[in-house]
Amino acid sequence: MIHADVLVLAASVGRAALARGARIATAESCTGGLISAAMTAVAGSSDWFECGFVTYSNAAKMRELGVAPKTIDRFGAVSVEAARAMGEGARRVAGTDWAVAVTGIAGPSGGTAEKPVGTVCFAWAGPAGTDASRSLLAGDRGAIRAESVRIALQGLLDRLA
Repeated sequence: MIHADVLVLAASVGRAALARGARIATAESCTGGLISAAMTAVAGSSDWFECGFVTYSNAAKMRELGVAPKTIDRFGAVSVEAARAMGEGARRVAGTDWAVAVTGIAGPSGGTAEKPVGTVCFAWAGPAGTDASRSLLAGDRGAIRAESVRIALQGLLDRLA
């Protein structure tokens, strides 16, 4: 179930996209399609939402989004560089105005000293370029994923507004 506050945020993204005549795509790893689910839960989202890519494996990131193997080899799949490449790839492949990308370690395992559980990287690719950021989120797997969706949607809204 999608939380009410996330639905409100997704609807705000939709209104902002419609006002700009923009279409949106997603590229998701650790969120597994939750961002796309939140956006498509909004009535009328077909007017502004194009498609979502769930690229959980490194191979899928490379195959579906064109993430360069050297990016993953050098920086890792959980990096601002990988998130940036995912967002730009989703925007290019989908032919949209905007794409939001998320890759991270939601846990409970998979963390390292350099990239602990809760490390999540985001990218927002748009007409003027791509912004990317890294966050360290707290909580269990569900909480990390839910907060990742909120951050991704809010970042998109901020850039569309």
